Amino acid sequence: MKATQDILIRPLITEKGTLLADQNKYLFAVALDATKIDVRRAVEQTFDVTVLSVNVVNVPGKEKRWGRHRYRTSRWRKAIVTLQQGQTIDLFSGV
Repeated sequence: MKATQDILIRPLITEKGTLLADQNKYLFAVALDATKIDVRRAVEQTFDVTVLSVNVVNVPGKEKRWGRHRYRTSRWRKAIVTLQQGQTIDLFSGV
């Protein structure tokens, strides 16, 4: 089992994420090998909340160009965490 700080990479503060916060759903970038159970435990330990469900999405890397040079961005994994009604994560309040 990985340590909590190795599972949650960063919170994702996006337009869609702020709209989902009204529904008690929060977005995080997580480690590629993190499971739903790992993400649930990490969020519950870090923020002292009750997690109802976790959905994960594997985001593929994109091909980019810098002048005539092409490169590919890294793939990453996104987790959508649903909290129990009435609970919030303070990182996202006031955003």
